[in-house]
Amino acid sequence: MKQITLTFSALLLIFSMFAQSKKDNAVFKEYEAGYYQNSVLKDVRNINNIINSDNETDKHFLMDQSGYSIPDKISDYKREWANPVISQGNAGSCWAYSTVSFLESEIYRLNKKQVKLSEAFTIYNEYIEKAKGFVQTRGKSLFSQGSEGNAVTKSWKIYGTVPYSVYTGLLHGRKHHTHEAMFNEMESYLQSVKTQNAWNENEVVETIKSIMNHHIGEPPAEFSIEGKTFTPVSYLNDYLKLNPDNYIEILSYKQEPYWQKVEYKVPDNWWHSKDYYNIPLNDFMKIIKNSIKNGYTMSIGGDVSEAGFLRNTQAAIIPSFDIPSEYIDENARQFRFSNKTTTDDHGMHLVGFTEKDGAYWYLIKDSSSGSRNNDENAAEFGYYFFNENYIKLKMMGFTIHKDAVNDILKKFIQ
Repeated sequence: MKQITLTFSALLLIFSMFAQSKKDNAVFKEYEAGYYQNSVLKDVRNINNIINSDNETDKHFLMDQSGYSIPDKISDYKREWANPVISQGNAGSCWAYSTVSFLESEIYRLNKKQVKLSEAFTIYNEYIEKAKGFVQTRGKSLFSQGSEGNAVTKSWKIYGTVPYSVYTGLLHGRKHHTHEAMFNEMESYLQSVKTQNAWNENEVVETIKSIMNHHIGEPPAEFSIEGKTFTPVSYLNDYLKLNPDNYIEILSYKQEPYWQKVEYKVPDNWWHSKDYYNIPLNDFMKIIKNSIKNGYTMSIGGDVSEAGFLRNTQAAIIPSFDIPSEYIDENARQFRFSNKTTTDDHGMHLVGFTEKDGAYWYLIKDSSSGSRNNDENAAEFGYYFFNENYIKLKMMGFTIHKDAVNDILKKFIQ
């Protein structure tokens, strides 16, 4: 009988195939009230009615992650500077919170200034732009709470930005943001404009401003920092010294040509921006890994409504009963986007990474309530731990400084 010997490489291959063939299990878990119900909704004084409408007896189909060794401590990660997590309350403005957080980190990376900026100021001005778009398209442009990361840099180029200390958007002693009543009032007003065919842009904008002034306050036209008076635009240009034109959107989806700038066809891209650099998935993943290793953070967006995204472990993993890891590619990614099981529903800030058992994990700073369900009183909270495969399958795009992707930009058709 011929003697068979296995090389070390062959053993590694067999081990790898065995590891990839692991089958994950899932459980049905009853609904549990968390930070959103216990803190945010109490602050907006509707806790009982809203919890009852959520039906606490509902069960959720969730991955069993008990067999995984998850790097679930912030200290496990090499991370870049970012401000402490701030809650978005029940405002649907993750796009502002994630990208403002990212740009705060950029200001520190570039200028070594630690500043906390106002998300509410950008949200206020984005509603103005949406109201203008609604008038200019005679009601065809989407008016909603959502938007995209590049809406922040678009807004800053027009309106500038302000420190959080001069404009929080919180009135009447409120601790958490709630924009539901404000949004409903604005939406109802705009529908009346459409019904009456009253397309006076100046009048519409002034009415939208008055509604926001009532609910979240009027932003300052000027303010003092370190003994100097600034406007929002001069604060951005002269004090923060940040150029919004240096930030770009990277996208990876197969429905549009790679190596071209394309439109990201999702509702939150309400102004139909075609400034998204669309690249193959392998390049997309390489940029994320290399950028964070070289000190660049990014705001990142995609789908978080998944069985493998658990709020009790704070970990996001793709379970084998969804798709085995070796089959995650651009086809699997596009398939889920096309059939709408991947949606563009949340924006976050990627701030760090670690490597464990041959896989990369990413530290994700998040303003939503689910990221605080473990211990809202901890010294640091508001973070998720994303396995690289979760990003590969479910995160559609990110905003980043163009210096991090110079090699990629050279490949694009001019």
